[in-house]
Amino acid sequence: MVTIRAKPGRKAPRIGDPPTLTVGFILVPEFPLMAYTAAIEPLRAANTLSGCRLYDWWHAAPGGGVVRASNGVTVLPDVQVGATAREAGRIFVCAGGNPADFDDPALSTWLRDLARRGVTMGGISGGPYILARAGLLAGRRCTLHWEHVPAFEERYPSIDVVRSLFEIHGDRITCSGGIAALDMMLNLIERDHGPGLAAGVSDWFLHNQIREGLSPQRMDLRQRFGVRDPRLLRVLEAMEGNIEAPLSREVLAGLARVSVRQLERLFRDLLGRGLHRHYLDLRLDRAHQLGRESSLSRSEIATATGFANADELSRAERRRRSRATVPL
Repeated sequence: MVTIRAKPGRKAPRIGDPPTLTVGFILVPEFPLMAYTAAIEPLRAANTLSGCRLYDWWHAAPGGGVVRASNGVTVLPDVQVGATAREAGRIFVCAGGNPADFDDPALSTWLRDLARRGVTMGGISGGPYILARAGLLAGRRCTLHWEHVPAFEERYPSIDVVRSLFEIHGDRITCSGGIAALDMMLNLIERDHGPGLAAGVSDWFLHNQIREGLSPQRMDLRQRFGVRDPRLLRVLEAMEGNIEAPLSREVLAGLARVSVRQLERLFRDLLGRGLHRHYLDLRLDRAHQLGRESSLSRSEIATATGFANADELSRAERRRRSRATVPL
């Protein structure tokens, strides 16, 4: 176990230096270390490259004491949840694991209080879940890691979720996590101190292209599946976009402009599996996500993934498990 003492290096400001912006990081147990590091390291680099203390930062964690990342690394916070002595211009909640299950009324109260005081509130990876639970994303556009999106949309249907790298919507900033946090911080550094410093920080980290917020989170289907056939790609996109109401084989074949038999052959030749098996696995994967990250009942999960009822969903899950245990 590695423990990090979360204290920034401090250097006395000089006359004429830009004002220091304090950034708070609230780390929820099982937070993703990569996303957190990608968010804080650009601030350190901006200070180093500018020769000024442009940014200061502090850390807090629910319950106090060390907080463990998903890979076992621990961070020792320097601020207590609910503290009023340490101000911040921006605060980011960094969460991973299963943020749908995390509920800390004291943290929610503190976040609402900070927002009332005009602090810009942000969420990284699963962090937007924590902001939404505190009522801080109502009427706002947000993003979060694609793995959390289905359950989030089921729980908070009135919140506008965009599958982008990051969203800056007024005094709310949300980020999908991973290295997208680096792109988000580079964009914020550019807003704060101009494109030159942002480009310098990006170059410092061997990051040769600063991505815009609306860039997609995931690889395109061509890269993910290693296929280039446009007919198959159209069908794969339609399948992923129609989980709750699955499309028939005939409709999918029509999208590909081939017969059902030809479409089945495309799936087996290029993906090594049948059309029905691929579509069913997509729906079962979504059901697993919803079961892990939402409070939906089995019947509600079945409806959200195109099954007639919970029994049909359970039978499909058992069949998939039995397939996985069949020796090759």
